[in-house]
Amino acid sequence: MKMKHSVINIDKQIMSGVPVFAGTRVPIQILFDYIEAGHTVDDFLKQYPWIKKEHAVEVIGLAKKSLTDEKVMNYIDENIA
Repeated sequence: MKMKHSVINIDKQIMSGVPVFAGTRVPIQILFDYIEAGHTVDDFLKQYPWIKKEHAVEVIGLAKKSLTDEKVMNYIDENIA
């Protein structure tokens, strides 16, 4: 399976299909791990300076949109809760 978004790439040939920042081998999960640990996006960018800030912000926006979309929330309510 291959999926490419302007900032996210999913390809079994790259990191076994783990979602990464497009054009890199940096897993998207690392950004969320930084935030979960209480660090800022700027802290993340200091460690990964080749990631553009607007790409990190876009990934966060995509996550927000996917988790606040009414269809997604209804699916979660019906299938997970």
